[in-house]
Amino acid sequence: MTQLILTVNGKQVSADVEPRTHLADFLREERGLTGTNIGCEQGVCGACTLMIDGAPMRSCIVYASSCNGAEVRSIEDFDNDPVMIELRAAFTAEHALQCGYCTPGILATARDIVLRIPDADEARIRHELSGNLCRCTGYVGLVKAISRVLEQRRKRLSA
Repeated sequence: MTQLILTVNGKQVSADVEPRTHLADFLREERGLTGTNIGCEQGVCGACTLMIDGAPMRSCIVYASSCNGAEVRSIEDFDNDPVMIELRAAFTAEHALQCGYCTPGILATARDIVLRIPDADEARIRHELSGNLCRCTGYVGLVKAISRVLEQRRKRLSA
């Protein structure tokens, strides 16, 4: 067992974990945070994307023990986040949601796009989303939703 101390959604967590335990499994099984979905378990589909120290990461290929001392934010921690509120509204308006399995990971990636690349165009948004697989939407609604938020934010900044 390995001693693990990290911050999960703003709360310090201490636990003993097997060295082979992936962060996604730790969050789901030990912390009850089931918003982090597991798809491919190889880091390809992006369903398990969450934020580790402010950067989007695939939690199915990150060992929990390697996150010792890190700040982890799962989808459950973004209820009152202003960017996430805008994104959820835009996803609804642009019909970017269907089955919802990929949605937590895509929202984490979308938030990163909005904050890191405020001038992203459609091509850049598609490039940034390339690590998140969605079998339902065809990405048109996803790209439109992220573009909508970026445009709204640009308008507010220029006003």
